[in-house]
Amino acid sequence: MASENAQQVEPTQPKVPNPVTQAIESMGRGFIDTVAELGSLMMLGFEVARWGVRRPYRWQNLFFQLDFVGVGSVFIVLLTGLFTGMVFAHQSSRAFELFDAESLVGPTVALTLTRELAPVFSALMVTMRAGSAMCTELGTMRVSEQVDALETMAVNPIQYLLVPRVVAGLLMVPLLTLLFDTSGILGSYFVSVTVKGLSAGTFLSRTRQWLDPVDVYEGLIKGAVFGLAVALICCFKGYNASGGAKGVGKATTEAMVSSALSIFILDFIVGVLLH
Repeated sequence: MASENAQQVEPTQPKVPNPVTQAIESMGRGFIDTVAELGSLMMLGFEVARWGVRRPYRWQNLFFQLDFVGVGSVFIVLLTGLFTGMVFAHQSSRAFELFDAESLVGPTVALTLTRELAPVFSALMVTMRAGSAMCTELGTMRVSEQVDALETMAVNPIQYLLVPRVVAGLLMVPLLTLLFDTSGILGSYFVSVTVKGLSAGTFLSRTRQWLDPVDVYEGLIKGAVFGLAVALICCFKGYNASGGAKGVGKATTEAMVSSALSIFILDFIVGVLLH
């Protein structure tokens, strides 16, 4: 009996995972997944560019997306630009009053809007309004096999669905940036002249003195880059959605987060390249 007990092997304790190892493995998997997704996104962008120059040109789809992305976002962009300019002028005037430099409010707001705030905020508004709709629509078409039906009918889904949306984002976000500039400067003019009592001539002359066309062009270039990135990311997430309604919702959430992050990252990169 004793020999039988001696032969019994004590049960081994389960191995406790090392938290440091788990953290490193999680970071590694996240990095690999991010690189793989960036590669897939670049490949999709290449396919969009390749099919965008091939016939047939689907002008009706393009004009519909131009209207949806651009015209449909005009009101929200104008409203956001107006209050952004008003708030920034109000805060700037309070700071410049400490140095008796209230005349610099106009050019400060104008430079900040044209270079940074206008393209960033315009792209964010397009992301929330049009980008989410793009991703949800494409994701629904994917999970309901409508994309497969297009392929069955010998219609390339990238040319039919993605090209008009990406081109619309590329073209319309710079135009919305111009509208944001105009609305924001008008808002800052109202606060500076009407509320704070600054001379209208001083506001306009100083703004014209310090604001150069190059500053506006920089904002337009950023707007085009942001619009291209947002449209491509949202189309990529929706086009590759899976898992039914839950998968579409997950893809839309990922598209919004990725688009917002890409806007801020590209803002820094493009700003450094342009200077």
